[in-house]
Amino acid sequence: MPETRWTDLYSRFETLCAGAPGLRARDAADQLGVSEAELVAAKTVPGWAKPLVPEPERGFAPVLEAMPGVGEVMVLTRNAHAVHERHGIFDHVSIGKQMGIVANHTIDLRLFMSHWCHAFALEEEVKSGKRLSLQFFDASGTAVHKIYATAATDRAAFDAVIAEWKGDRVPEMMLEAPATPPLEKPDSEINLERLRRDWLALRDTHQFFGLLRQNGVTRRQAMRLVGDDMAFRTDPASVTRMLERAAAKSTPIMVFVRNRGCIQIHSGPIKRVAPMGPWINVLDPEFNLHLRTDRVAEAWIVRKPTDDGIVSALEVFDTDGECFAMFFGERKPGIPELEGWRDILDDLVLEGAQ
Repeated sequence: MPETRWTDLYSRFETLCAGAPGLRARDAADQLGVSEAELVAAKTVPGWAKPLVPEPERGFAPVLEAMPGVGEVMVLTRNAHAVHERHGIFDHVSIGKQMGIVANHTIDLRLFMSHWCHAFALEEEVKSGKRLSLQFFDASGTAVHKIYATAATDRAAFDAVIAEWKGDRVPEMMLEAPATPPLEKPDSEINLERLRRDWLALRDTHQFFGLLRQNGVTRRQAMRLVGDDMAFRTDPASVTRMLERAAAKSTPIMVFVRNRGCIQIHSGPIKRVAPMGPWINVLDPEFNLHLRTDRVAEAWIVRKPTDDGIVSALEVFDTDGECFAMFFGERKPGIPELEGWRDILDDLVLEGAQ
């Protein structure tokens, strides 16, 4: 893409910001009619952004594998309706050709590396001072993951990672159209008896993806068809009530936010839950969640059999049928579900049935 493209886009961005200071990057990109990756690329014009060059065989995996050496960071994964921020150490990193895992109690990620297509190091001025991050984008230019330096980060080590992988100029960005939601088959084409039999035969929650594929159903469609004992539709306000009760009862939970390239997970108690306009927020020192309650079209209390007993979740969907956040009681394989978590969901079921 010609260099004048980035110069022109950056000029438009400056004009937009002059009239709307503090505008978030994703919202600014939407208003400018470009992807967020293109907006970050335009910030190479004043020198705020530097493109990162993928390793020919392994993409951006080596960049992530260098992260344990930088100490504490803040990681951010978002989709159109939810933002998940977690402070911790980016270690216990294991990345294969297609999948990657960062697995420790503070930072817990599942990485789908085929969607990590573009990356930049970005340093820009914000209210709190200069903020440095690594930002990764999929083939459509949508952000899949961001890693921010904090006051506790080893800045020299962070800078060294950038120096090793930065490029001299923005590479050609042939962006694809954003992914569209999968089409559902008519309910009449689904074998309901087989769907329920396969659901009741689950032994691990990870088998659920195979169940959907084998039965030819979308996630939301499976919940609609399997029966209220396994998937109960509750009202969208249940998300706020669940978070408030988990905080009030100090019930440790797991919070999943996903996009095409990453699933980010928080495990542990939450404390401060605060509504702000259409957003419900968790505002704790090490974990923040921002979720648009007005984008919750459906909320489902979902129960899956496992070798450890029933595992229950609250799953939220938008109008396109995309599951954009999931909540569980904190647990590990081999350990039964927390009674306190189950009580919270049982109360939501009773309230929804009234």
